[in-house]
Amino acid sequence: MRPRLPRRPRRTRTVCALLLAPLLAGCFASDGDTPGGDAQDGRRLRVALAFPPAERLSPYGADATILSRLGVTEGLTALDGNGAAAPALARSWRRDGDRAWVFTLREAVFHDGGDVTPAAVVTALGHAAGARPAPAALSGVTLTATAEGDRNVRITTGRPDPILPLRLSSPSLAVLSQRAYGPSGEADPVGTGTGPFALTEVTGATAATLGRFDDYWGGRAQAAGVDVRFIADGTARANALRTGEVDVAEAIPVAQAATLDAGTRRETATTRTTSLLLNSSSGPFEDPALRAAARAAVDTPKLAEDVYESHADPGAGLYGPAVTWADGRHLEPVGRSRPNPPHGAPVTLATYDNRPELPEVAQVLGQQLERAGFRVRLVVREYARLEGDALAGKFDALVLARNSLLDTGDPVAVLAGDYSCDGGYNLARLCDKNVDRAVAAAEATADTAQRQTAALTAEARILGTDAVVPLVHQRVITGVGTSVKGVLLDPYERTLIGTGTRR
Repeated sequence: MRPRLPRRPRRTRTVCALLLAPLLAGCFASDGDTPGGDAQDGRRLRVALAFPPAERLSPYGADATILSRLGVTEGLTALDGNGAAAPALARSWRRDGDRAWVFTLREAVFHDGGDVTPAAVVTALGHAAGARPAPAALSGVTLTATAEGDRNVRITTGRPDPILPLRLSSPSLAVLSQRAYGPSGEADPVGTGTGPFALTEVTGATAATLGRFDDYWGGRAQAAGVDVRFIADGTARANALRTGEVDVAEAIPVAQAATLDAGTRRETATTRTTSLLLNSSSGPFEDPALRAAARAAVDTPKLAEDVYESHADPGAGLYGPAVTWADGRHLEPVGRSRPNPPHGAPVTLATYDNRPELPEVAQVLGQQLERAGFRVRLVVREYARLEGDALAGKFDALVLARNSLLDTGDPVAVLAGDYSCDGGYNLARLCDKNVDRAVAAAEATADTAQRQTAALTAEARILGTDAVVPLVHQRVITGVGTSVKGVLLDPYERTLIGTGTRR
């Protein structure tokens, strides 16, 4: 039986929130107009997502973006179209000294009917800070939250953190009601979020049901609810859209794009880069000279043109063309080793099939590596069955599609999380003192322009290790039914369904 969503008397604050809703709804390009005011009952949306839950929809890992894309969860802040922090559950904030920030909460309600209070925020952030492994947004960061009065939360960090408001926009730092958190640290988002849609039922890794939350602070959603199907096979997602079984299908394979009517295809430049990650702590790629040989063997233009059918750009660094401040400013990699012949070194190359181009990328890469003298064994699984082994270093190489600004919107945070010794998502298992120093210097830089320059300096150090080889910068194709309006086309891939999404 599905939990019944609470109905509370409509309050004055909800009317005020309607004035703020366009700030968030307008952050990214929407597919069609988004009328204001209360909606009629509306129709339910049918959505196909590419990634089944890998961690039972825990907000602390990869599943966090599922919840944010469906409009279930929110943090204190959001990320606007310019990559800056925007109000969400916090309506304002101010810095108080080097290590403290004070956030003032708006009036908002959890899906279970409780108010969003400073105590609830303190509980949520405390659980996120104590999660293991740590959310990528908190890589290398310690924070303590305390309640101040009826509306304020003070957050103190272990060291100065000039981008804390940006960090708190991460989907993995969503605020759930206190009843979401279990005794072992787990977090259950069913009926405990704050977004325009409440998660009411999850059917394993196959489906989820969402109901409209009428007390959402940003105004009543246009759709009555969302029925989600998790379809890992890209061809099946495209077929479901084409036959009218779903209204929205994310991550349409480039090979399937031509099978859809032009009016149902939306192509969005994103900050997602597909890379080859080389295990630098064990196996053949512990040797930097063999990592250099693998990097030299890769033909990135061929991948962009042949595999992605020119729906991607050849790899130019960790930050692609959608990161406009980095375009044309990449530095030469620092400290690269000279390649050594592989002499038949055996390599296990892994990837996942939730993004349908990746197995073909891996196959082409395998051929390129074999021509260079490696012996390659290919492993392809669903991401949910791959992540644990990848984090444990059980593969020599991994093909990964990673949105470089997904976790925090900060260009430095992804470097700390993915390539520092203590990084929580360090799939390359890189531990290099020069990289760590460059990343630490970037983390300590507060000025935005200087921080971007420091990020590019750290990028040059990381690329110099050859632990990561950028392959292509992706453009994502979303399938949208002809009757659907208001889909949020987000270059950061954090949002998809919002208050104005309807059919």
